[in-house]
Amino acid sequence: MPIERPRPRTLLIGSLSLGLLAVLVGGGLALRAGHAHAVAKWTEAEALPVVRTFHPAAAGQANDLNLPAHLEAWQEAAIHARVSGYLKAWHSDIGASVKTGQVLAVIDTPDLDQQLQQARARLQQARANAHLAQTTAVRWQNLLASHSVARQEADEKQANAEAARANVAAAEADCARLESLEAYKTLQAPFDGVLTARHTDVGELIQADSASGAELFRVADTRRLRLYVPVPQNYASAIRPGLEVSFSVPEHPGRLFHARYSGSSTAVDSRSGSLLAEFDVANPDAALLPGDYAEAHLPLPKDEARLSIPSSALIFRAKGTQVALLDGHGRVHLQAVHIALDLGDRLQIDQGLKASDQVIDNPPDSLANGDEVRESDGGEHARQA
Repeated sequence: MPIERPRPRTLLIGSLSLGLLAVLVGGGLALRAGHAHAVAKWTEAEALPVVRTFHPAAAGQANDLNLPAHLEAWQEAAIHARVSGYLKAWHSDIGASVKTGQVLAVIDTPDLDQQLQQARARLQQARANAHLAQTTAVRWQNLLASHSVARQEADEKQANAEAARANVAAAEADCARLESLEAYKTLQAPFDGVLTARHTDVGELIQADSASGAELFRVADTRRLRLYVPVPQNYASAIRPGLEVSFSVPEHPGRLFHARYSGSSTAVDSRSGSLLAEFDVANPDAALLPGDYAEAHLPLPKDEARLSIPSSALIFRAKGTQVALLDGHGRVHLQAVHIALDLGDRLQIDQGLKASDQVIDNPPDSLANGDEVRESDGGEHARQA
């Protein structure tokens, strides 16, 4: 039986069908590859950390530095007993205004009184002995002139007279010492002020010159006060003559008081790293109290070289304080900076930054030098910190 051969038309149609099928398969594979590449590129881009940036701003007007401080009276004295005895009476209690020389209390000193009487009696005795010795010495000098006694004996009488005069001087000094102590039986205010403490009462035994003895009274002059402010070493240069500070105290919320610089310790305390500055405070209405805790507001001079950034931009690592900068190629550079002033939510930087730097805000903890990052669509590199 003869074999039927395909017609030429049929062969042409089959070839075209196969070609079309190949084109369709090839296009599909190419489209699939392109889509896969796009997905991979999108995934890679989304895997990059997204950051927001800003430019450092000029520090602008200097801020106040808030520091703890305390107030002390312009003058303050603890009154101790100089003589022993019993408290006979006190005349002023705490809160009383006193004047210079005003009597605060009287001490009864029977032992001292007896010692003074004995000293006065010894003085009289010494004076009598000195008078007799002097009379005897004069007589022996007259006898020596007539050669009735030996010169040795006359010289002895003269020496006795001189010794008697020395005994008189010693007795007078002892008597004057006890008389001076008698004056301390009365306790007096050393200056005008207010009695801020009384630690004794009538009949109490008073021990003089006792190292463990408590003060009997305390007097303070509160018409003026001293404000002491420990200034950190970094800001010691801000303390200068003519400086005025404001301060507040807890018992007067919302009220600011003012003080003028009067001096400083001129040395940094090695234990605290601070310079103690003293300011003079007027207190005409007695609103401020000695011993008050205060918060002083120290004005700082403006530094044009400083730049301001938010504290959220800082990175704390083993290499010290750093910030993350973004370069023009989207890569990170970690830059060490120096903090000139910490204002809490803001920092003033004096080393390590330029105004043109693009600083990353809230950098991720894992961010490393050279990492590639992507700036968010809402990136604020034009925003001033």
